[in-house]
Amino acid sequence: MKDIVLWKRKKLSTMIIVTATVTWVLMEVYQFNFLTLMSWLAIFVVASIFIYSNMLKLLGKEPQNLLRLELKEETAVRMAKTVRAWMEKSIKWFFIVSTKEDWPVFVGVMARLLTISYVGNCMDFLTFIYIGILAGMTLPLTYNKNEDKIKRFMDWLREKYKRFYEIIDEKAIKKIKNRILNENEKEKKIE
Repeated sequence: MKDIVLWKRKKLSTMIIVTATVTWVLMEVYQFNFLTLMSWLAIFVVASIFIYSNMLKLLGKEPQNLLRLELKEETAVRMAKTVRAWMEKSIKWFFIVSTKEDWPVFVGVMARLLTISYVGNCMDFLTFIYIGILAGMTLPLTYNKNEDKIKRFMDWLREKYKRFYEIIDEKAIKKIKNRILNENEKEKKIE
């Protein structure tokens, strides 16, 4: 996978980009739905296998016996365990972020989720996945080539974020805490 994302296997990387682009164009521009596209793909596969096996018979060769292809139980169980482990990890992550008292992490997660929600209102799921594939195929290569510049920018951005958080903490959060403490003290004096 690393070779594909970093474009070391250029043919396969190009094939992924072309397949994603063709799928997106067919479903978004030409308004095909998923079932139509899958049935046409199945028609193409069945017709290709039919033509291939008949061409082999015409050439006097014995076609391969494809009836022995099967999904083994071990493979199905391994896939199910992988999906289950991923789901458990996601659920644990949600609880860790929710219960930790680390405000910057919580605020960052909430901001990302709100951003995804906003982006979801602007485009449909297929376009979102297409953009994700394009980003996944181009950003690692870009990062690999410009790693030093990106690290310097991220350090600069982290410093700005810390300064911004300190300003908000100093101006807003401390004032709110002081007001709450003052109100509590006033209530205790009244009692």
